[in-house]
Amino acid sequence: MRKNDQRRNALLDGAIEVLAREGARGLTFRAIDAEAGTPVGTATNYFANRDDLLTQIAERVYQRWMPDEATWAAAEAGPQDRAKVVELMRETVGRVAGFRSGHLAMVELRLEATRRPELRAVLTERVRADVDANVAYHLKRGLPGDAVSVKLLMLALNWLIMETLTLPELFAPEEVDELVVKAVERSLTAT
Repeated sequence: MRKNDQRRNALLDGAIEVLAREGARGLTFRAIDAEAGTPVGTATNYFANRDDLLTQIAERVYQRWMPDEATWAAAEAGPQDRAKVVELMRETVGRVAGFRSGHLAMVELRLEATRRPELRAVLTERVRADVDANVAYHLKRGLPGDAVSVKLLMLALNWLIMETLTLPELFAPEEVDELVVKAVERSLTAT
């Protein structure tokens, strides 16, 4: 397999766009090459097979979802209180929803995972690591709430993002913001 990381990322970014737009059935090596603007056959030099491609797409989405250094610094500044949790959740919803094709591609990958045990194992491990990292960060920072609060927020806000991306007229931006605030308030009240 080829090692040019820039080319691999361009192919993966193209694959994310194809997967989000066309679904798993439209995700072909030829479609990826076309989306990435690479010669036909390039994608086959970078991915051993479809399972390898799907796994690498998931990793690329998570890579692109990661907060930058400024976001991390802002998260650690100031009091670690309920208002900070609201700020963090607003930022997270905005960042994840801002990469629309990435989120939609992950939905397609999850559907594929119901039919592909290897992909299901990879996604389960990756999502579990994400949940554990979020819980650990929350607790380490001394933010209000417990592990269950963090998990409930993740579940609620993931679905809010899904609604926002798939049915954009369902909630106005102000209502999305209000729902983020209420999700934080109510999940932290239960602890």
